[in-house]
Amino acid sequence: MKYVVKLGGAALEKPELLHAIGKAIADLVADGHQVAIVHGGGVQLTKTLKAMGKTSEFISGLRVTDAETRDAALMVLAGRVNKSLVASLGQQGQAAVGICGGDGHVFRARKKKTSPDLGFVGEIAATDPRWLDAIWKMGAVPVISSMALGFDGEYYNINADEMAAATAIATKADALVFLTDVPGVKGADGQVMRWLTLKEIPQLEKQAVISGGMLPKLNACRDALLAGVKRVRILPAESATVLPDLISSRVNDGTEVMVA
Repeated sequence: MKYVVKLGGAALEKPELLHAIGKAIADLVADGHQVAIVHGGGVQLTKTLKAMGKTSEFISGLRVTDAETRDAALMVLAGRVNKSLVASLGQQGQAAVGICGGDGHVFRARKKKTSPDLGFVGEIAATDPRWLDAIWKMGAVPVISSMALGFDGEYYNINADEMAAATAIATKADALVFLTDVPGVKGADGQVMRWLTLKEIPQLEKQAVISGGMLPKLNACRDALLAGVKRVRILPAESATVLPDLISSRVNDGTEVMVA
């Protein structure tokens, strides 16, 4: 089976958690599954920008990205964060190949049209998963940072949740899992919703029950499900050990997002 696992930047800050995630992914591969990791790095990028004297600004969960911020994102996400993940998997004996969306034209981007303008923030315009297939055939794990090359020759910062959905859709993945620093999607009562249907999301958004970074995540869940991805789950990173059981067993952690 094919898994796409999206890993957020917060989990990358905890070595013991990263070790557990690496082991779970290595176990999946050992069981014969194909796994791709898509990662963000917002925490690390914000720290780097702060050291550069730049203040980070977000609109609807998306980072406003001028040229200097974009260049920093390329350095942090496609560089240090990506290679740290490759090294972490290597410690588990699992070969991994780190790429960004510009490598091999796996992902092509276009500027995201928003008001106000977000700068070098893009959305996926085209995909070519042949390089991912080649990495899988070699028994390795593709580790994809959320930067993609536009048709205009510019790199664009892509929301990692959107990149994960695009990866799952392009590879016809069986499962898309978002490993996060929250226990799941919380309802109006503050409790984690174990199941969430797509038709419930607009009302939760209207009531401001969900906001900020959860908005692009749930949009990504919707895109993946409507494109045929069978299972989509938002899972706390601390529960990564259940990844090998996600398809075959009942998992109570996190939120399962469903079409209906």
